[in-house]
Amino acid sequence: MFSKILVANRGEIAIRAFRAAYELGAKTVAVFAYEDRNSSHRLKADEAYQIGEIGHPVRAYLDVSEIIRVALECGADAIYPGYGFLSENPELAEAAKANGITFIGPTSDVLELAGNKVNAKEAAIAANVPVLKSSRQSADPKVLIEDSASIGFPLFVKAVAGGGGRGMRRVSDAEGLPAALGEAMREAESAFGDARVFLEQAVLRPRHIEVQILADGQGNVVHLFERDCSVQRRNQKVVEIAPAPNISQELREELYRDAVAFAKQVGYINAGTVEFLIDTVGPNAGKHVFIEMNPRIQVEHTVTEEITGVDLVQSQMLIAAGKTLTELELTQDKIEMHGFAIQCRITTEDPTAGFRPDTGKISTYRSPGGAGIRLDGGTVSTGSEISPHFDSLLVKLITRGRDLKSAVNRAERALAEFRIRGVSTNIAFLQGVLADPSFAAGELSTAFIDERPELLSAHPSLDRGTKILNWLADVTVNQPYGTRGDLIAPATKLPKLDLSKPAPEGTRQQLQQLGPVGFAKALREQSAVAITDTTFRDAHQSLLATRVRSRDLVQVAPYQARVLHKLFSVEAWGGATYDVALRFLGEDPWARLVALREAMPNICIQMLLRGQNTVGYTPYPVEVTEAFVLEAASSGVDIFRIFDALNDVDQMLPAISAVLKTKTAVAEVAICYTGDLLNPDEKLYTLDYYLDLARQVVAAGAHILAIKDMAGLLRPQAAAKLIKALRAEFDVPVHLHTHDTAGGQLATLIAAIDAGVDAVDVASAPMAGTTSQPSASALIAALEHTDRDAGITLDEITALEPYWEAVRNVYAPFESGLRGPTGRVYKHEIPGGQLSNLRQQAIALGLGNQFERVEDMYAAANEILGRPPKVTPSSKVVGDLALHLVAVNADPAEFAANPQNYDIPDSVVGFMAGELGDLPGGWPEPFRTKVLQGKNPKFGLVPVSEDDLKNLVSEDTKIRRSTLNRLLFPGPTQEFEKSRATFGNLDPVETLDYLYGLEQGHEHVVEIAKGVRIFVGLEAIGSPDTKGFRTVMATFNGQLRPINIRDRKIASTVVSAEKANLANPAEVAAPFAGVVTLQVVEGTQVELGQPVATIEAMKMEATITANTSGIVRRLAISKTQAVESGDLILVVEPKLSE
Repeated sequence: MFSKILVANRGEIAIRAFRAAYELGAKTVAVFAYEDRNSSHRLKADEAYQIGEIGHPVRAYLDVSEIIRVALECGADAIYPGYGFLSENPELAEAAKANGITFIGPTSDVLELAGNKVNAKEAAIAANVPVLKSSRQSADPKVLIEDSASIGFPLFVKAVAGGGGRGMRRVSDAEGLPAALGEAMREAESAFGDARVFLEQAVLRPRHIEVQILADGQGNVVHLFERDCSVQRRNQKVVEIAPAPNISQELREELYRDAVAFAKQVGYINAGTVEFLIDTVGPNAGKHVFIEMNPRIQVEHTVTEEITGVDLVQSQMLIAAGKTLTELELTQDKIEMHGFAIQCRITTEDPTAGFRPDTGKISTYRSPGGAGIRLDGGTVSTGSEISPHFDSLLVKLITRGRDLKSAVNRAERALAEFRIRGVSTNIAFLQGVLADPSFAAGELSTAFIDERPELLSAHPSLDRGTKILNWLADVTVNQPYGTRGDLIAPATKLPKLDLSKPAPEGTRQQLQQLGPVGFAKALREQSAVAITDTTFRDAHQSLLATRVRSRDLVQVAPYQARVLHKLFSVEAWGGATYDVALRFLGEDPWARLVALREAMPNICIQMLLRGQNTVGYTPYPVEVTEAFVLEAASSGVDIFRIFDALNDVDQMLPAISAVLKTKTAVAEVAICYTGDLLNPDEKLYTLDYYLDLARQVVAAGAHILAIKDMAGLLRPQAAAKLIKALRAEFDVPVHLHTHDTAGGQLATLIAAIDAGVDAVDVASAPMAGTTSQPSASALIAALEHTDRDAGITLDEITALEPYWEAVRNVYAPFESGLRGPTGRVYKHEIPGGQLSNLRQQAIALGLGNQFERVEDMYAAANEILGRPPKVTPSSKVVGDLALHLVAVNADPAEFAANPQNYDIPDSVVGFMAGELGDLPGGWPEPFRTKVLQGKNPKFGLVPVSEDDLKNLVSEDTKIRRSTLNRLLFPGPTQEFEKSRATFGNLDPVETLDYLYGLEQGHEHVVEIAKGVRIFVGLEAIGSPDTKGFRTVMATFNGQLRPINIRDRKIASTVVSAEKANLANPAEVAAPFAGVVTLQVVEGTQVELGQPVATIEAMKMEATITANTSGIVRRLAISKTQAVESGDLILVVEPKLSE
């Protein structure tokens, strides 16, 4: 046996050889390229030496002289080539022999013969083995194109010195042959140092079966049965099985006989593989043909080892050392087959991105184990860097079982146990392959993957923990909301209650028993004033920019259901909560609704519905409105508060009708209040105006009539006058909503209650006042011991106040309300929610210290625009104009007289054109005419495609809801989907952690599912690199996990590459990381699909083509340059259509 073996390879096969050599008692030597110096194979050997030039890592392993130099210097007496690189190159075998070193493999002449596929074919014919039609071998495309005529299409281009699918292309017609030849030749040259290729007849839907052989120096040849390698992608094997399932014993024997005959014909020595194709369709179905011999060990040799118990690598070494098969007890009669074995290659290729090889650092690596599991790798571990230079293989998974089914089951289990984070993998794809019934049944062909395109979109691991950890690390580094200080978790302030007991019956059960009409009648007949709690929606919308997360609402909801079960309703959904949840919180608003419904099964849930706009800002077809209302009602909404910003009842009719159609939900239709009906000078918003609106609302079928006082302008005596008038004329109950901006709205509520109002809106005291609603506890105290007592005690209404106080403290960074009340609201009439938001907008524009000017301009804009009722979205129009007038320092009177002399906000133009409907007091002229002069704004119902209309009535809840999200808020929905893809579902994360990040020395717990928790800690935060990235060292379930986070407070000193706009076909992007070589120059005329560059990575080459026809106007990179995925390569100026 040899004393020292040099392995002329890297990665997994090098480690496999080292292990075999160690067991045989030989010392081992590794070689490595400079770029490969951190590879595990360097550490596994007894000695390791650098080879090649820096900057050419692949070339280093193809340098015969370097391999020989190291072998001589270290005193190696044998060289083991493995597979790939120089394993089939006769030059290395010859050089080793010339220097007195044993080459572990066939002799150079046998390598020349067997490795040369054309010569191998001639040998097969001589051995009476069936073969395919083929061409001459050549590096001249003209020769090969000429030969293709006698072969026919489809055909394969194959590298003469190739293997592993490199240098191979399938060509379906003559037009595609030149490009395929160019790609294959360049790839062959890069991978094997030999650009020669040949053409070969393609077999119809074949199975790829190979026979493993061993031969000694005495001429003895044995086979070790066959392997099925049919599951392939781009002619590269993906999954291998031994033995091949579902073939006849007769075919098996023919394959063995032909494999042994071929090996003897060429005088083969050592391990090799004879490969065959078997047609599965057509006239030759079931017949086999020889395609090639691989004169080396194969990647999939492992499955043969598992079913035979023979160590093939050790056998190679022992045969090269002079042992005979008899001495090794490997005669044919002693080689037996037991069970089945499967090999899956775990790679960094991403099936959803065209199997683009991923690069980066592995942040987590956990592998499977247990009975029947073998892992060949050792090249990957936590912290390993995956470079673009070499093969994308991470580890080979081999499983065995008594039969194919048990081997498949074991492989599925093993794949499920893998945890690889930091780079993309093909694990989900492999799981899809194994789960396919045809695979488990052994019904295979090389078209297996092509026939199942759904495998390419297999859902990868949710990777929930890593995504959440990335969010927490990002927040920890960037501190967007500052530090948490001494804030406490709101949950600690919840009262002690037994939540296992069901909540008492409440208004929801009453609604279910009486129906909407009876429910409204009962409300009208009761003496106690009904209380709606707005803390779950409008209160935090007005005070905290709607940022309160579902988690903090759902957390308190079961307590609300038990402590405040006498509430009339909880306003918890609709309005701005819908798009803010999507846009800023990464939450699905439908999930919030469902969760609140489940947590509060006894109290009616109320939502705000913007008429035909639903929760959006523009009107939609009736089908959308009806679909939305039906979905909301079935998901948990009991009371729909419907309004229109301009009090246009016609705009509300589709929504009212949709609610009435449910027959289960209450239609509460609102009149938006503005102005002062007590003012004798008020000519527009008078008592008669509101009564006329009320008549239209009641005639439309409203179950409840609401007064929506968005700015808190309804004064006590005005409220009494209005309520008495409504009471005198209508039997429907009346529900009052107001904002406490000026601080006196408790008096308004009391006056309304004394006048006979049936229900009022309030908020929990810590979330009440100013731009929010009046305090609930203040109202309950005022009503206590009176004939309108709400039936809720002070103890009950205050029980949850500590919780809401803690919540408000946690969300302090979003405070946008007033420090205290303001009486200026009676002049400017800014709605409560908008007043806080407008202040933030003014600060952003540098006008924070001049907010009184903004308020004055708002009042002026209100007059200019015809004094519309100011509710979203009409209030936004007035606010846009106010900010614009301040920004340009315009005189309101001058602007009103000559608007054509100014730039006018688009929202104002649309408003004047009637985008939101007609104004109650008519259009302001000639202002409107001047604004619209020369303009033709487009508006109307948002068009909805036939497919979307079908989706709205789909039986799949997810499809209906996602369609509604996309139709109503396309932009925010994209933000939501991006957030979910990047960070996953963040709902389980505690809000203190969500907003403020990780604390050193503290263990953070996130329960991502029932019974599934992750434990996260912060160890350290590194210094920023030149790109502004910091390494956060965190613990994840007790294991150290590094995460790279961009510190956005730091300006990067590195110029980043220009990225292509993938939506613009003129911009050509790099499909993956690699080295790009341009094939065109500026000014080149290109056609759609024409090659403009090539990219090489992971030892493969691909063509980059033009996305459009035109002229190359700009090159974004140099002639040859390393790029990342998505980098801009060049820009094509498209042809103008003639």
